[in-house]
Amino acid sequence: MRQFKLLGAVLVAALLAAGCGGGGGTFGTQNSAPKSGELMQNPPLRVTAMTATDFKTLLTASGASGLGLLQLSTGATTGTLPCGVDVQYLQYGTVGGAATPEATTASGVLMVPTGTGAQCTGARPIVLYAHGTNITKRYNLADFADKTNPAYGEAVLLAAMYAAQGYIVVAPNYAGYDSSTLSYHPYVNATQQSQEMIDILAAAKTAMPALLSPVTASNKLFVTGYSQGGFVAMATQRALQLAGTPVTASAPMSGPYALAAYLDAVFYGNVALGSTAFAPLATTSFQKAYGNIYTAPTDIYEAAYATGIESLVPGAYDFTTVFSSGKLPQTALFSSTVPTAPVGSPASVQPTLTAVTAPFNTGAATDALFNLGFGTSNLINNSARLSYLLDAMTNPDGAVPTLTAAPLPAATPASNLRKAAKLNDLRTGWTGPTTPTLLCGGNADPTVFYKVNTELMAGIWSAQVTSGLVTVLDVDSAAGTPGATNPFYAAKAGFKQQKDALIAASGTNAATAVATAYHGTLVPPFCNAAARGFFSQF
Repeated sequence: MRQFKLLGAVLVAALLAAGCGGGGGTFGTQNSAPKSGELMQNPPLRVTAMTATDFKTLLTASGASGLGLLQLSTGATTGTLPCGVDVQYLQYGTVGGAATPEATTASGVLMVPTGTGAQCTGARPIVLYAHGTNITKRYNLADFADKTNPAYGEAVLLAAMYAAQGYIVVAPNYAGYDSSTLSYHPYVNATQQSQEMIDILAAAKTAMPALLSPVTASNKLFVTGYSQGGFVAMATQRALQLAGTPVTASAPMSGPYALAAYLDAVFYGNVALGSTAFAPLATTSFQKAYGNIYTAPTDIYEAAYATGIESLVPGAYDFTTVFSSGKLPQTALFSSTVPTAPVGSPASVQPTLTAVTAPFNTGAATDALFNLGFGTSNLINNSARLSYLLDAMTNPDGAVPTLTAAPLPAATPASNLRKAAKLNDLRTGWTGPTTPTLLCGGNADPTVFYKVNTELMAGIWSAQVTSGLVTVLDVDSAAGTPGATNPFYAAKAGFKQQKDALIAASGTNAATAVATAYHGTLVPPFCNAAARGFFSQF
């Protein structure tokens, strides 16, 4: 996911000048073998400290992108940020995704508001945030000095949207990234990722009294995240709820919550943009967790891509170089050759296999997108796809390919990949939120499909939606009229303005430009703005 490309070289230089209170090396108490939730260094390294005035100056000096973020945070391009921000680099103990206990370490960020205003002092609420998918190992939300850091734009957005508005921000880089000792990333492993969120929260709370600018947390805990992070946020909400730990409110955003249905949709030919990068993350994660996804990578992947794929992502490549180097195909997840039904299959199987393989000429707006998911230099081999589809036909999900009255994962899937997806599907394991929840996304998302995730969860939780406990926001819907009865007017109007501007600037390439930017650039800022507004009620 390409996300939050907001600020330029001016801001980088200014942040370097503003950074203080840390430097290299180690200090304080060291713990080289931390247990889950324990800090490796306390107090943690403070890498950046900015007053509210400094931060506003930096945003203003960075041009249109910085002014846009300032407007998103304060409501005006000349707005005033209430608080300064201190940024700390956390390293802590957590767990890996293997079935047997797997102790490891990970890193993340602790942002605290500073200043003398009422919004910046006293006991402050915590925003526990989970980021979206990235394939570059050096992803680090605490690194404000390096514009090329893949976490850079998202980190600045978190600082402006939450920390500078008086929230303590706690966010992991995830196990397998940055300085983590884990050799892989437990991608969409609901148990591991929710536990890691709980671990960094514990580590951050330990650090708070010892900071150069100490801070006290209130009893308000808000959980949110975007894309993969939306999934992680919901999994964390579920874990905390089942453990009896209070969550004030949550805002999962554009996440693959109904993971088994989403994966079935992809294998049925609805290939999501970015699938060729996400697939190795998922299969490696599930192989490490369950040990039965494949005997060798060639069981799933074409030989041209199988060698080294388990260690490819996260790694040294980014979303551009991993394709330009030929390590992964850019869009062709599946072969354009129709899989052949096994001898003796029911008569309906071969026509179904043909119908779910490109080219698609249905006249639907999604035809062009889904056609991109097929080709001759594809990632997943036909044998693996056929095996998956045969099981999906025999043991269908309750939501895909047909939405039923019981839209839950298949009761008894035979495919080990489908079993893994079911184990991590957030439709199961609870009856839904018991605390206020905002589900935010955009209905035309080409990467994490809105209908089979956000809309599906809202349908399953219809009682909570009706009662007002769960609120659903489609930022790509009509903005309506501003007023007290339309609290998300600004998010919807802002999204439309940005989308329209992109269309106007892209000419004949408008459709491609919007599809490319939709999930990673257009939706996230406005869902985050809506989430903060939602949290402010509590």
